Amino acid sequence: MAESTRNETSKPSGLHRFLGALGPGLTTGAADDDPSGVATFSVVGAKFGTQFLWTALLTWPLMAVVQMMCARVGMVTGMGLGGALRERFPRWLVGVSAVALLGANLLNIAADLGGMGDAMEMLHAGPALLWVWVYGIGICVLAVRLRYYQLASVLKWLAMVLLAYIVTAFLVKPHWGQVAHDTFIPTLPKGKDGWSSLVALFGTTISPFLFFWQASQEVEEDKAKGRRLLSSRRNATERELGDRKLDVWTGTFFSNLVMFFILLTAAFTLHAHGKSVETVKDAASALQPLAGDYAFLLFTGGLVGAGLLAIPTLAGSAAYAFAETFDWVFGLDKKLHKAVSFYAVFIIAAIGGALFDVFDVDPVKTLFWSAVVNGILAPFLLVGLLLITGDHKLMQGQPSPLFNRVVVGFTALLMFAGLGAMVFLGG
Repeated sequence: MAESTRNETSKPSGLHRFLGALGPGLTTGAADDDPSGVATFSVVGAKFGTQFLWTALLTWPLMAVVQMMCARVGMVTGMGLGGALRERFPRWLVGVSAVALLGANLLNIAADLGGMGDAMEMLHAGPALLWVWVYGIGICVLAVRLRYYQLASVLKWLAMVLLAYIVTAFLVKPHWGQVAHDTFIPTLPKGKDGWSSLVALFGTTISPFLFFWQASQEVEEDKAKGRRLLSSRRNATERELGDRKLDVWTGTFFSNLVMFFILLTAAFTLHAHGKSVETVKDAASALQPLAGDYAFLLFTGGLVGAGLLAIPTLAGSAAYAFAETFDWVFGLDKKLHKAVSFYAVFIIAAIGGALFDVFDVDPVKTLFWSAVVNGILAPFLLVGLLLITGDHKLMQGQPSPLFNRVVVGFTALLMFAGLGAMVFLGG
């Protein structure tokens, strides 16, 4: 059977093109609003009110440019981020990054599964720990049994669940004048807690797992189109790059919009009534008497959907990173017996997260250490990404635009500054 090659074919325009373009960028962006992210946004909103609403305006373009650069790596080189990094750096160094990513993702999955279990318990559906295992094992089974295009379709529709958080924000009837003021007139943080919260918001939004997942999904998309050989996946047409840009900017806009409305909801309920929260369970429990049953149901139901979207992304990104680094057979289009090592990492990440919850690990500490590892890893990966996407040979003569590289460089500097702040402030 002949390999499919890239060519410019006539495609629909307008709304049809927009809907057809939505894919990896939408699901990757939406996966960033996982239960642990919801917890972070809720805690910051409860503590500082509307003070950090402006961050959503800053993190959206930064996140979009980073994700688009990762997408370009996959579309142009025909490899995922791990494979591309291996072309420029020693295998052992890329391997260390893969191990760090797995560690951070495992902690993140533990927090996500715990949040999903708590949501089900609050909805009177049974013990939280039971649902931790139901979801952990269930996600592994689906990843093994479903082919890539089936799983991608499921994830795409799950992204719509996050609309629940936008609806919830309107139910709490915020003061829109204050919202507009604090959104468009930034206020710099004050004190240790303020700066630490700002670092947490950036670390939660621009996360390393998104880098690997976005690039690898481009490879999966090409394979699904019949481009199974590396040579047939190299290079991308201007139309393909334009469609993905539309996809990525839409997905990241949606992600940051959800972040904005979760901060807003927490500000006008928890903060307004002096409620201090440390976990997403605290936030959901406090929300019911303050905003009513509908807001509570939307908030907790959204947690489950967000987790179902995020956990395959977290586990999958670690599996891709290892497989691309060590030349394993990989891909969600592969049967289990043909990609044992790839699926083994996926299962280790998901089941390992569930085991953390069995031992009743403090969710606040889990999130903290996940943020620390991500905070250390992310800026170094961004530097690696800059070197890759500026390499004309590796990028097949299609390097990232200079403007994008400047933006990613600025993002890396911000995150290095955040890392320095974490060390200086002592966490």
